[in-house]
Amino acid sequence: MAKLFLFNKPFQVLSQFTSDDGKATLADHISVPDIYAAGRLDYDSEGLLLLTDTGSVQHVIASPKFKLPKTYWVQVEGEITADAVAQLCCGVELKDGITQPAQCQIIPEPDCLWPRVPPIRERASIPTSWIALTIHEGKNRQVRRMTAAVGFPTLRLIRNAIGPYTLDGLLPGDLQETQLTPDLEERIHGFEQRPRTSTPPHRRRTGHTGRPVSGGKRVAGRGASTQPARRPR
Repeated sequence: MAKLFLFNKPFQVLSQFTSDDGKATLADHISVPDIYAAGRLDYDSEGLLLLTDTGSVQHVIASPKFKLPKTYWVQVEGEITADAVAQLCCGVELKDGITQPAQCQIIPEPDCLWPRVPPIRERASIPTSWIALTIHEGKNRQVRRMTAAVGFPTLRLIRNAIGPYTLDGLLPGDLQETQLTPDLEERIHGFEQRPRTSTPPHRRRTGHTGRPVSGGKRVAGRGASTQPARRPR
């Protein structure tokens, strides 16, 4: 039986278990063995991260192909306008293409919010506002680039939901085991039952000449005879 865990990733923690530069990792908060992140969440972002012990579960949750929606609470600099929200919903032009349509609405600051350590940079003369943004893709640092593109830079980014799973009741650093939903189980089963594709031509076994090795024939290599094999009498 596959295991699935919800984790509230704190600010400035890598969504992996090892680090080469001394940054905090999941290993500083999680002691359950043999699980790994299904997807990722940036070092400077907070909130929901899913972990599992099963490769097919990890693939289905992390793959954009399965389009699990992800909802973020985003604190932006300035009082965001209805026009900016409409742009975020329709799609925003980024350097790597236009984002897919999203769901976005202005919200009050969430009541269940915990203080961030360290706190965001605040300016007395510039207000901030909050939006809930749901996307169905995963471009690099996409949410931050989207809000910047419409003129409202992100100050704080918290992922509240991935598909049917949410942060409800989890404080930063909390880990909670949960169950696969029937819909997710169906997706995983479908992925596991897919027929395996044949080996692409460029992955076929080749001789030293780079030519494919055909069945029943030897390809001459170092020390090998180039004379045809004699037939048995």
